[in-house]
Amino acid sequence: MIAADTAVMVLDAGKGVEPQTIKLFKVCRDRGIPIVTFINKMDRPTKNLFVLLDEIEKVLGISAVPMVWPIGTGVDFSGVYSRKDKKILTYDKTPGGSQKSSFQTSGVNDTELDSRFEDWVIKSFREELELVEGGISEFSQKDFLDSKITPVFFGSAVNNFGIQLFLDEFIKIAPPPLFFPLKDGSRLDPIHTPFSGFIFKVQANMNRQHRDRIAFLRVTSGKFERGLNVLHGRLGKSVKLSSSFAFFGQDRNTVDEAYPGDIIGLVNPGTYAIGDIVASSKVPDLKSLPVFAPELFATISSADTASMKSFRKGIEQLAEEGILHLFSSQTIGGGLPIIGAMGQLQFEVFKRRLLDEYNAPSTITVLPYVISCWIGREDLAKVPSSANLVTDRGGRAALLFDTEWDKGYFQKKNPEITLLDYPPIV
Repeated sequence: MIAADTAVMVLDAGKGVEPQTIKLFKVCRDRGIPIVTFINKMDRPTKNLFVLLDEIEKVLGISAVPMVWPIGTGVDFSGVYSRKDKKILTYDKTPGGSQKSSFQTSGVNDTELDSRFEDWVIKSFREELELVEGGISEFSQKDFLDSKITPVFFGSAVNNFGIQLFLDEFIKIAPPPLFFPLKDGSRLDPIHTPFSGFIFKVQANMNRQHRDRIAFLRVTSGKFERGLNVLHGRLGKSVKLSSSFAFFGQDRNTVDEAYPGDIIGLVNPGTYAIGDIVASSKVPDLKSLPVFAPELFATISSADTASMKSFRKGIEQLAEEGILHLFSSQTIGGGLPIIGAMGQLQFEVFKRRLLDEYNAPSTITVLPYVISCWIGREDLAKVPSSANLVTDRGGRAALLFDTEWDKGYFQKKNPEITLLDYPPIV
């Protein structure tokens, strides 16, 4: 997401704002990324629509402005009404959404609506829309770019309904490449600054035959040209950007030129890591990429001693991708690698990729910890021996806790140790 200029927030109409949504939203807010909202699964049981909009405003602190309004919900879901052009897109409940139709109206009281929809559905729709028109402001491009509002769309992704309308409007309102934030609070001019870019993703085994690794670079300023010599900020040396590609699925094509906002794939022999910055002249001090503290922990071990070498290689390369955290510890885990994730699915994906891509079967054993906090080097000597101390791939120390109470108790007993939500810069 940190490579994007606009984010799409997809909410389940039956669940509303979920914990993971809040974390991702904070990243967008912190980096000034505008957000467009799509409320999905309108053909399933939903929360009250006004409760959903109110939840967005109260939980996320941003006003929700419906660009369309649904006609019915759940089994009565019949279409959406565009507030801007007064057009109705009807929902025909066909698999894949292959049959859709739209028609122009003179407004919400057009008599054609009465002949096309069930009485109770259109009556409820008119009452709801009256409340929307009377109580919710119109869309403002300036407020959207300032992250004060989020335009809201409704539909059913699995039935491909409302998606094209959403995409058409998204293209119109989404901004061009933004001025990228710098650590000093200023922003990098994408047009009048020489070439620069940052690595936001590393992917192993993009080509199974060659076992190559790709580092994905987002151009933040200037013009990229294949073969360009740039300064690698972290390594402090010059590197040549010669093997550059654009990806679409499994297809890759050579990229000769790229501009701010473009994404380039660079063959990575181990030169690049997530967060690296490259530039043709002075390396800009871009704002650090966000790091989520893991909430689930487990040890991982090889299930086959014959594949130990592949197992270790896979662990290291997949950890480089940033799909989870990799820790080591002398006090917990029995000396085995410790992996940290935001959800159980990450463990399952990690295990599957080890098997599929490295032929390395593994065993994952979940640990009881649910909270992690980093500490600075200056506090390392103060940590009591009974603490659950681990070290991440960057050599930074962290503490693991079973519960929030345990964390609070530790802070009470050790007030001189500062617990950090994010890893310190080393």
